Amino acid sequence: MTRQMANSRSIYARYGKRALDVFSSAIGLLILSPLLAIIACCIKFSTPGPVVYRQIRIGQDGCQFQILKFRSMVVDASKRGLGITVSGDSRVTRVGGFLRRYKLDELPQLWNVLCGDMSLVGPRPELPIYVAGYTPEQRAVLSARPGITDPASLAYRHEEELLSGQRSPEEFYRSKVLPDKLARNVRYIKRISLKGDLRIILETLFSSFFISAGQKNDQT
Repeated sequence: MTRQMANSRSIYARYGKRALDVFSSAIGLLILSPLLAIIACCIKFSTPGPVVYRQIRIGQDGCQFQILKFRSMVVDASKRGLGITVSGDSRVTRVGGFLRRYKLDELPQLWNVLCGDMSLVGPRPELPIYVAGYTPEQRAVLSARPGITDPASLAYRHEEELLSGQRSPEEFYRSKVLPDKLARNVRYIKRISLKGDLRIILETLFSSFFISAGQKNDQT
């Protein structure tokens, strides 16, 4: 599927989606600025290292960009383990564990959305090492801007726990999880709509805050 094919189906896909991204990310950054500042201070004063973590990901049309996240791991995490994270990963800091539970580490990506590297909703961008193994059919996900959330993120909201139960988390991710994620996102691209995007955003917020909070209370 080409980029032109992905953007020619509806007015929303061609113009409305980007308008929603710009408006929502700008308002979000403004309203959430106090929270962003608090999170930044918590990271800065709890562990050594930068507040924001930058990582190369593959975006629309196969172009590389730097995805932004609040740092949730130790500084040299990439040298200590895999490119994926499993439940109980020792590289995750105490503050980082809280941020990851409620997806607060993803908030800096609102800047990626505002700049045009990402969308609010779209296939989550992967590392170059994983994209290199995509089949021609799977590369259809690169026809759209990557997103902060997507249908696969909702389906695999407990991915870290799932991977932690595997003998080889990396192999399981490559052979089982990633192909299913890509299939879900190819289907999403074929039927992009305002209604669908709003539903995904609301489900993401609900699962991040209400479901995560409920699970934490159950464990206490």
